[in-house]
Amino acid sequence: MTVNFPQLRAFLAVVDAGGFSAAADGLGMSQSAVSHAVASLERELGGPLLIRTSPVRATVLGESVLPYARTALSAVRSLEEVAADAAGALTGTVRLASTPTVCQGLLPGLLRHWREDRPRITVRLFEGDSGEVAGWLEDGTTDAAVLVDPPPGPGVQLALDGYRALLPRDHPLAGEAAVDVRDLEDDAFLISPGGCEARVRELHRLAGARMTPARRVRDLATLISMVQAGLGVTVLSEASRSLIPPDLTLLPVTPPAARRLVLSGPHTRPWHPAVRPLAESAAAYLAGGALAPS
Repeated sequence: MTVNFPQLRAFLAVVDAGGFSAAADGLGMSQSAVSHAVASLERELGGPLLIRTSPVRATVLGESVLPYARTALSAVRSLEEVAADAAGALTGTVRLASTPTVCQGLLPGLLRHWREDRPRITVRLFEGDSGEVAGWLEDGTTDAAVLVDPPPGPGVQLALDGYRALLPRDHPLAGEAAVDVRDLEDDAFLISPGGCEARVRELHRLAGARMTPARRVRDLATLISMVQAGLGVTVLSEASRSLIPPDLTLLPVTPPAARRLVLSGPHTRPWHPAVRPLAESAAAYLAGGALAPS
């Protein structure tokens, strides 16, 4: 049996992109070349790896092969990056996952910074909720993730991201220096269940306040629009500030609370060599004031 790197790369690209055409675009190859690579891998492994529907799905054999293919591909990439690092030209692509607030509020500035500070490293973003992000990191779908309040480990803390009340500027509390969470009990409270609901509930508990959400909204932009429309208030993190329109305001809450944002590689595999330089570069950038202090 002879399995090679281009075959594994094509197989994973099709699975992750959901189709041969999108995979070809991402790899910079023709669709026929991707199809040929996957077909040759299937011949080597003795069975079909993909169900060619729309979107493409892995067969039972394909699902069994996936984790090994990801590990092998990660190892090859790491070897390439180690060699590049030794030559003083660290380069390559890092697949980075994070939650919507961080992806939309924090990472655009970081991507600009990395483009200047680490121009040979390309960062591809994957957006998901906290559970999805942690799963992608451990199963090899991504090389790194910005994790929220992870257990102690080797990651690099980027920032303490303070919680803020999001209010219309004509709200009675909008002129206050800080908002006591208990003072929000009379407003319709909006929450995103895929975001920080557990932490916001804990904040209410510490304040001795009731939390009875009037609506749950998955999309961050929708949540902000609903506050803008006067349908309620919510609590977001400081990282969302760049997304807030001028007719809304973010105010510190009491009791004060914050979450830790940590850029980390996987716990069970060697890190992509470019992850730690990216993390250290990001921490230095954010320490300079890119994210307001809590």
